[in-house]
Amino acid sequence: MVIIGIGNVLQKDDGLGVYAATYLNENYTFSEEIKIINGGVEGIHLLNVLEENNHIIILDCLQLNDTPASIYAIPAKEISGYGLNNGGAHEIGILQCMDMMELQGKKIPEAIVIGIVPGEVTFAFGLSHELIDAFEGYISVVLQYLAKHGIQYTSKDNPTILQEIIDRAKDPSGVMIG
Repeated sequence: MVIIGIGNVLQKDDGLGVYAATYLNENYTFSEEIKIINGGVEGIHLLNVLEENNHIIILDCLQLNDTPASIYAIPAKEISGYGLNNGGAHEIGILQCMDMMELQGKKIPEAIVIGIVPGEVTFAFGLSHELIDAFEGYISVVLQYLAKHGIQYTSKDNPTILQEIIDRAKDPSGVMIG
């Protein structure tokens, strides 16, 4: 199983998927091998990850007409068949990868988008107050999904707080997972 955090940390709430992937990587151990990837804005460059794995969890913001911080778990096949998504270019890219795989007759991985409606997408680091307040609930949804698929998790000692992860994204020498 692979978890891919998608988003642009330079655009406030759009970076949520990247922050969430880093948070999971730094704060939990899992009963099975899980690869956690900072997909950032890679989009189409993630094609090989999709081709090489049979179960993908995509963490991202979803531009839906709903209250900020509303959380959704949507099978990617329900989004990808439309050829575009309401979100940014990175979302189009990863979903187009699945469309390309289907057109090539390749097996499409089981994939789910665990998304959250952003409060602010603007050129700034960090997250809106709505998403900061909802972050633990968002992580809980991801952990519940993993548990539903038989993957147990344990919190690591000395957890990294969300603000530390956000602060590292601001620092070019800060190391985000990759």
